[in-house]
Parts: sequence; C-alpha cells; structure tokens
Amino acid sequence: MNLGRVEIPYGAQNLIIESGKLAKQANGAVTVTCGGTVVLVTACMSPRPKVGTDFFPLMVEYQEKTYAAGRIPGGFFKREGRPTEKEILSARVIDRPIRPLFPEGMYHEVQVVASVLSSDGEYDPDVLALVGASAALVVSDIPFNTPLGAVRVGMVNGQFVINPTYKEREDSPLDLTVVGHSEGIIMMEGEAKEIPEEKIIEAMHFAYDAILPIAVIQKELVKSVGKKKAEIQIKLLPEDFVAKVKDMASSRLREVYRYPQKEEREGALNELLDDLTKDLTVFAEFQREGSEITPSDIKLALEKIEYEEVRRIAFEEKRRSDGRGFKDIRPISCEVNVLPRTHGSSLFTRGQTQSLAVTTLGTRLDEQMIEALEGKSYKSFMLHYNFPSFSVGETKPMRGPGRREIGHGALAAKSIEPILPSKDEFPYTIRVVSEILESNGSSSMATVCASTLSLMDAGVPIKGAVAGISIGLISAENEADSILLTDIMGVEDHFGDMDYKIAGTRKGVTAIQLDLKIKSISLKLLEKGLQQAKEARFFILDKMHAAISMPRHELSTYAPRIVTIKVNTEKIGEIIGPGGKMIRKIIEETGVASIDIDDDGKVTVASPNKDAVEKAVKIINSMTEDPVVGKTYPAKVTRVMNFGAFVEFLPGREGLVHVSELSDKYVKDASQAVKVGDEFKVKLIEIDQLKRMNLSKKQAE
Repeated sequence: MNLGRVEIPYGAQNLIIESGKLAKQANGAVTVTCGGTVVLVTACMSPRPKVGTDFFPLMVEYQEKTYAAGRIPGGFFKREGRPTEKEILSARVIDRPIRPLFPEGMYHEVQVVASVLSSDGEYDPDVLALVGASAALVVSDIPFNTPLGAVRVGMVNGQFVINPTYKEREDSPLDLTVVGHSEGIIMMEGEAKEIPEEKIIEAMHFAYDAILPIAVIQKELVKSVGKKKAEIQIKLLPEDFVAKVKDMASSRLREVYRYPQKEEREGALNELLDDLTKDLTVFAEFQREGSEITPSDIKLALEKIEYEEVRRIAFEEKRRSDGRGFKDIRPISCEVNVLPRTHGSSLFTRGQTQSLAVTTLGTRLDEQMIEALEGKSYKSFMLHYNFPSFSVGETKPMRGPGRREIGHGALAAKSIEPILPSKDEFPYTIRVVSEILESNGSSSMATVCASTLSLMDAGVPIKGAVAGISIGLISAENEADSILLTDIMGVEDHFGDMDYKIAGTRKGVTAIQLDLKIKSISLKLLEKGLQQAKEARFFILDKMHAAISMPRHELSTYAPRIVTIKVNTEKIGEIIGPGGKMIRKIIEETGVASIDIDDDGKVTVASPNKDAVEKAVKIINSMTEDPVVGKTYPAKVTRVMNFGAFVEFLPGREGLVHVSELSDKYVKDASQAVKVGDEFKVKLIEIDQLKRMNLSKKQAE
C-alpha cells in the first residue's frame, strides 16, 4: 500500500496527516500529529446494509489511552474502562459534522474510532481526531466525499489564535471549535466569557479562513492514497410510491398541521398512519419480490410528506406548525423556591418544555476528581441533565445517562460557568440537577434558564443571569429566502435543517452550539441567527428577572455554612497535630462537617450548623494565637505532679502552674489543690529561654 503524508501550519505547530502505515485492514486509517500529540483514526463499513433499520447506523468512538501521557490508569483493574465524560463529548463533536455528509438512504453500518496514542500535555487531541475522522473517511472506499477542516479558536492578549494550548485556554475568554468545508460551516461548539455577538462573528470568520486549507490538503492525500469509492446499496423509496401516499394523505395532513398542540397533532398522525397501513393491498402495484412494501415504508413516506408540509406552511402561509410567527417565543413561566428542603430550586416552563432545576451546595470534599491526559484536576461545579421518557409521554427502561444527556448537561454547564463566583468568593462545591419534566424543543436551553434561577434561589452570588434559546432553519434554494425560527419545537427540530443554540447574559454570549442536517450554512446566515437569538435572550431574561432579580442574600437554612480564614503557614502543623490528632479533636468537639487546610495557610471550615462553624473557627484562631505574657486564659488541668499542675490554656498549648502559684495559701503537694480535669483561669507570667510557659492561678484570681 502507498504511503501518504501531507503537512500544513496549524497555529504555533504543524498539522501532519499520514496514511498507509497503521491499521491497514480498516477501510480508511490516518494518523494526525500536532507537536507531540498523535491520534489514530480509523473508518470501517459493513459490507451489507443493516437489516430492519430506518436510520443511518453511524457509530463514533473516541478513546484517550492513558499510556499516551505516560501514565497507568487508576482504580482496581488498571486498564481503560467505560468512556469518560470527555471521551463521550469528543465523540459527539466528531459525529455531528460528519453525519449529514453521508448519502441519503445509506444503511450500511459505519464506525469511526479515534484513539489518542501520544499526548504532549500541551494540545487537546479532540479537534485533531475530528480532522482525522474526515481524512480517514475521504481516503477510504466509504462513500464520503467532502473533506472537513476543523479548528479550535482561542484568544490570547485580545488576539485570536488557532489551536491554543491547555494553558492558553485557561486564560482565554473564548474557546470555540468550528468545522466546515468549501461551501460553508457545518458545526460549531464553544464557550465564552460574555463575549459580544460581534466578536463571536469575527471569530467565526477567523476560523473559517483557517479551515479551508485543511480541507484542501485532504484532497491531496486522496490523490496519493485514496481508494475508489465502493458501490453500495442505497435504499430510497420509489418516487411513485411516495406520490401515491401523498395523494392518500395530503388533505388530512394539512388538517393535522392546523392543530397547535403537540398531543393533538401526534394523535391525528397516528390515526392517519393506522388508516394508511391497515390495507397494504392498496400498494400492490409497488410490491415486488424482495422489496415488499411494509408499514415501515409507509411511515417513512409519510415523514417525507410531513417534511414538505412543514416547509409549505412556512413559505406559503408564513406561519409555523403551532401558528406562531417566525420570531415568536412560546409562553414562559418562571418560579423559584418550589421545593421546601432543597438548597435552591426553580421551575422554568417554555411552551411544552419544562425544566425543574435543583441546586445543592457542598464542601470541598464533594468536588469531583477528574483524571485526564492533561493531568488530574478537581471540579467544583457540576450540572447534570436528566431526560426521563415520561417527559415526552413514552415508556422506556430507566438507565444511566446516555450520550445525549451528557452532551446537553455539558452545554448547559458551559453556559453557566462564566458567571459563577470564584472559589475565594464562594468556597462551595455546587451541583445543579435539571430534571426535564416536559420536552418539546430545546430542553438544554430551558436547563440553562432553570439552572440560573435555581442558583439565585440558593443564594449563589452569580455575576448575572444567563438565558438560552435555540434558532432553527427552513432552508431555501435561494439562501435569501431561508427562514430562521426562534424557539424551535420538536417537529421543527425533526423536519427543520438546523439547531443553533446560543446562551448568554445581557453582556454577551457564554455558550454556542450549531448542528445541521444539511451540508452547510453560510456565515451570513449564522450572523443573522446570532442577532435573532440575542433579541430572544433579552426577552427571556426579562421574564426571569420578574421571578427573581438577584441572588438571595442568605443561604438556605439547610445548606452548609463555610467559613474561610487565613493562618500562618508555620501554624499548620499545630492545627493538624500528630497524625491529624488535633484536627480530629476539633471536629469531634464542635460537630463541624469538615476542616480543610491548604499549604498556603487557607483553612476552610464547613458545617450545616452555623454555631458549630463559629466554635471551630474560634478554636483554630486560639491555636494559632501567640501567647502573650500578662494575659489571662481559661485553662484545664491535664497532668498533676507534686511540684505543680500542667494545664492546657490554648488549644494544643500546655504550661506549668508551679505549686507556689496555685494558691495564696501554702500548698505542699499540687494534688492537694487540683486534680485532672479541673478548669480555672490562669495568667501567663513568663516564657523562658526554652519557650516553656509558666502560669499562675493565684495571680489570675
């Protein structure tokens, strides 16, 4: 097999794509290298279509091998297990732009696997894997002919950069991944720290200019190592069959799409489908050996006709399926403090989409540890999204979160993170859970709104409210005639061409996600969508403001109280004590939940009981206090000798009360005057050259 290699500048490094050396039994395989990071991407296709399926069975896997960073996995089994959240999200980022570019009617199984073989700890391999997926598919015999370019854009010192390092991304107010080809953009994913729309548009243009050369070099790779595309079985319904179904269903379908409510529409559609499928002899003229007409074929044909009807309504009647105008938002209601014992709660409803968000505050012990190629880190903000089947009136087994739930939760988390207070301002671990109770379009953006309300209800001092909205698209042959739809519902998501989600504050954008069902969209139309989303966002923010205008001044009585104090680093050992003895003693005596001490002397005390926190802080302060000669202290006898009594007068600090200082009267043996456990006041009268503390009981009285 021939070897192929292409190279192109990619930010501060070069991007190298090679094929022909590794994984030669795959239909297509490439390695993508940038600096010391290497990703192997393979693409395989089943020889025959998958039987009984009515969707394109594409599978994308992304794997980060720990050996790539020179580490051995943690845990009992010492090998990679189920995909991490990062791997799932990266797989989704690869899947979304390549899926629309396969031929319609293709039902062969296709699997793309991206494996990170080497990581230099500088650059994220996910975008390299995306470029590799495109390259592996275009050099293979799989019918995929549109090479994609992909870049991550960051900002360093106010300037856009391609392929920023992990370190640069930490300080960057923008982290935007853009994917496209010669005809336009096909996918975007990113987060921003309240960046104005105008700056986002600049970033899109900057990214697109960098995308085009990456797509071009893949064509060069195809010339040297590309395989001839395989002839595959395409399953398309006969046009005359679809026309027959249309004749039978058209008039009723128009009536169906006059029902404004989802349940009415779906009920009428099910009746129509039942009527179409109850007598298959009507379609006898289309029955041929080996290709009998089935109820599934009729359902697919009806969906094609629905697709046309949704468009006809938009272009001819200038309305939407539920009667709204193109920029209209469904009725919104916002409630806070809806649950009595949670730390913060809210209910956000937009049309038939409803999110119940609950905020829980915890301590540093509740942080999530993340092990990734770039190293170990701790996560103090978590947002989890749940999508039970009852939210769409269905019955399905209850399982753990799937890729969709993880993806939607991650998008909502990106939207919220820029407005959260710093750990110094608010030393809590924050978990928000969004329970989707109803869904009919853009539940992830409803989650953003509900989560913001819930955080404010919990008293988290966020910097500003965040709202999100999804913009849809009904595309036309002439782009100028295309229609952008604000606040898309399920049927518009299903039969429309775009799901363009934008979240942000009044200052700017905090998160963005673009998914298409068509092959591309122009930058001009994306710019228009951003502005339309901004108008909608401000409208929603007004509704949220009416429910709660700012974070509550007090935390819930059920939330833990956390107090942070600073102590001299030289005193840390005294607070901890031998083997942690002192810190355990403080926790036992006060009943606080936890005491955490950082190397820089920051001490964090947490407990649901405010009095317990104050008591623990008082003890710690007294432990770190330097004894002052002449000052009086409460003391407790710890040991009694014949010459005097040893007392603890500050936490962890002992001194001697000589027998002559126990009383005004003569005392021959200290045990005659005091016993272990006695408490009384003492005065520090001397700190000798050996740092021994000499105290007096009689001078303190």
